[in-house]
Amino acid sequence: GLIFAPTTMQNTIKNRIILGIDPGTTVTGYGIIAIENNKISHLIEMGYLKLDGFESHYLRLKRIFERVQSLINQHHPDELAIEAPFYDKNVQSMLKLGRAQGVAMAAALVQEIPITEYAPRKVKQSITGAGTASKEQVAAMLMRLLHLTELPAYLDATDGLAVAVCHYLQTSNPVLGGGGATNWKTFLTQNPNRIK
Repeated sequence: GLIFAPTTMQNTIKNRIILGIDPGTTVTGYGIIAIENNKISHLIEMGYLKLDGFESHYLRLKRIFERVQSLINQHHPDELAIEAPFYDKNVQSMLKLGRAQGVAMAAALVQEIPITEYAPRKVKQSITGAGTASKEQVAAMLMRLLHLTELPAYLDATDGLAVAVCHYLQTSNPVLGGGGATNWKTFLTQNPNRIK
């Protein structure tokens, strides 16, 4: 019969690789981080896929699918975290973005990698403590968190990385109310009910 070993479950959470994606039909950003002993040990890769060279929307979708697949085959992430805006006034751009998200998710689903979606505000709030933070503020905080020396040419890359870090913060430390706070300010932001 099967024997349940809780230690195995613990190890998969303590040591894992997270792929974060910020999908877009012009630029798709991604970041991959390694978690060891429940802490971010290092940045594996961060980058972006520029898609404006493809005239056809379908070719762009194919390219996103292929790139996400190759990242998965290369780095074997345990989880995919993806930014998923849930509402936009422009229905056409929302539809295109939804398709970009869908093909990125399909690449992970084919490999049976679990997916978690995060709203943009949630990602920003997790990283900076403010849901309205700018791309630059998010990038600056990530540089401090991960000891990065230079910013990428496109902040879409740091946006992809932000989704991965957000997922880590939301899942790494259940003791801190579901979000493994990296500092006291973040902890208080995530847990206003703890302040008496």
